[in-house]
Amino acid sequence: MRIDSQESVAKFMGETIKLESTPQTMEDIYSATMERDPSAVMSLYFDESGGIQTKTYDEVKNAVFMTASKLSHLLSGCAPRTVVGLKLKNSHRWPVFFWAILMTGHIPLLIDARLPKENTNNLLKQSGAVALICNDEEEFIVPKHRINEVYNVETDYSFNPDWADNVIFCSSGTTGDAKMMIFSGRNLVAQITASLSIPERTVDLMYPSPIRNLAMLPFHHIFGFVAVFLWFTYYGKTLVYPSSLATSDILYACQKGKCTHIFSVPLFWDGVAQTVSRTVANLKPSKSDLVSKMIAYNTHKISKREAGLAASGIARKKFQKKVLGKYVRYCISGGGFLSPKTQSLINGLGYNLYNGFGMTEIGVASVDQSPRVETRLKGSIGKTFRGIEYKIDCKPGETQGELMVKSPIIHEEEIIGGVRRKTPLEDGFFRTGDIAAKDKNGNFYLKGRIKDTIILSNGENVFPDEIEYYFKDVPNLRNAVCLGAKAKGDDEEKITLVCEVENSIDEAGLQRLYDDIKAINDTLASEKKVQRILIDRRPLPMSSSMKVKRFQVKKAIEEGSGDFIGQDEENGKKTVSFEGYDPAEVEATLKRVIKVFSKTLLLPEFKIEPDAIWNSDLGGDSMSYIEMCQNLDKEFKVTIPESLYGILGTANDFTKEILDLKAEEAAAKKGKSKN
Repeated sequence: MRIDSQESVAKFMGETIKLESTPQTMEDIYSATMERDPSAVMSLYFDESGGIQTKTYDEVKNAVFMTASKLSHLLSGCAPRTVVGLKLKNSHRWPVFFWAILMTGHIPLLIDARLPKENTNNLLKQSGAVALICNDEEEFIVPKHRINEVYNVETDYSFNPDWADNVIFCSSGTTGDAKMMIFSGRNLVAQITASLSIPERTVDLMYPSPIRNLAMLPFHHIFGFVAVFLWFTYYGKTLVYPSSLATSDILYACQKGKCTHIFSVPLFWDGVAQTVSRTVANLKPSKSDLVSKMIAYNTHKISKREAGLAASGIARKKFQKKVLGKYVRYCISGGGFLSPKTQSLINGLGYNLYNGFGMTEIGVASVDQSPRVETRLKGSIGKTFRGIEYKIDCKPGETQGELMVKSPIIHEEEIIGGVRRKTPLEDGFFRTGDIAAKDKNGNFYLKGRIKDTIILSNGENVFPDEIEYYFKDVPNLRNAVCLGAKAKGDDEEKITLVCEVENSIDEAGLQRLYDDIKAINDTLASEKKVQRILIDRRPLPMSSSMKVKRFQVKKAIEEGSGDFIGQDEENGKKTVSFEGYDPAEVEATLKRVIKVFSKTLLLPEFKIEPDAIWNSDLGGDSMSYIEMCQNLDKEFKVTIPESLYGILGTANDFTKEILDLKAEEAAAKKGKSKN
């Protein structure tokens, strides 16, 4: 069993500091990567029969030189420092072609292997690319070189490397102006040296002993490129390539490849959590109880004595063998909102899942590295890595605002609509477009994207990611996205939940889905209630980072697309029953409640209807809501439970709750008098 102390980890990573004394180029990164341990296994992959194949760092180094020699012949007519597209899915060949392009003096433009021809051509055109390395059959606007074509080139290998020093990442490449981020060797050296802060907080993320990281995240994406490819090959670790992104192949790669690290996006972790939940639900009661106790014990909700057998490593490893394998030591979720339920379940299985933050413009900037599961379950993105500074741009008196980043890892230049320019910064800070908050311990938390935030008529901000979380486990719901949209006839945006459902669902199943969503919706605070439920007849459009393209769905709704069916939630209104109470008492209580509403909102009483909702109908906000609840407590000498704050939204709601509290109080007094 491996034991790595903080001291040994720090010593292992200490060699990285040498990079800062070099010219800090891509060539420097390559040389350090290939020289650390030439005999170590860099790539582990599977043949057609599922057998394990490997390539050492020395073998990859030789393959890079040979491939660069052949590429230099194919690209001989292209000027140095021009752009060459790299459009390949993850495989042991991807690093070879990436480094070979740079070695020939050309700048790699990293493109999603699944990107359609039209989008690919748009990226090639706007970047000024002169060639494309791919496996596609179709032709593009620049010369295309398929892998086999490169391999078949004859050369005497008298090639002299002429290194380029930039890498280009890009947006999805829609037919409009694409955005491309140009990183220099200096930026990516800074991204590597940022890891030097890791030993201060954990010995699990990077250490001298063998590490096998699942190469599932696409390398054209910044998360996959930095957190999997760049970091772990630089430190001489092994990348395990699944045969495909099919669930069975990913699980096979994790287990057969003995993966110790798995990094992915929330959608993947949600899928694992849902699969586990369904599996546990189908177990015999005794086994289901064992797993439930194991999850509770591993998240520190029950003691070792209460957990019994479930607290043993044997029980944990036995169950893990059926999920991601028993070797997994460190997991990261990045690229979006990670639901607390998923976070709790994955950690409960004994897989330490942490939340991180990065974006194409700035690379990977932070990850929670707390050894305490209680801290991880709070959903923080942690503290910044070495050489990175965060600050929150917020209004006076507010605790959250736009997250800004300052660091040499930020891309130096960008191309927008074919025009190249310096990256716009404000006193060295880059605006991320993410809303964040910071706690007293210096940990940061993401709330959502500014462009995705739904602003209600009363000025309240609603974060769609959080609302989506509440509906993730609805039966027959394959995927869902929340957004603010104006359908035809709407004066204001409505909080809209767009659902992708199972293909086999019938009308009865669809109605049950509506009912399940409405039942959950009734438990949410007024400002979080979904106002419209739509079923999309097609699969929801996904980006290369496995996130739903909200802007595309919103545009389709607002243009009146016929692909949606659904119904409004009547602005969240529901009937309140006063059955069993004296009508006169109800009326008297309601009048007093309306008076408190009127006083708090500075509205005349006649404008406050009994079923008018505090925020959407009456213009109240969260601060005045709390004040109103406290005023009602004083007026009626009751204590409205804080668990109902936000859920009670109308004068009728509060009247019913106050009558219930009074009735409970009277019953308790009556019980005491009898005793």
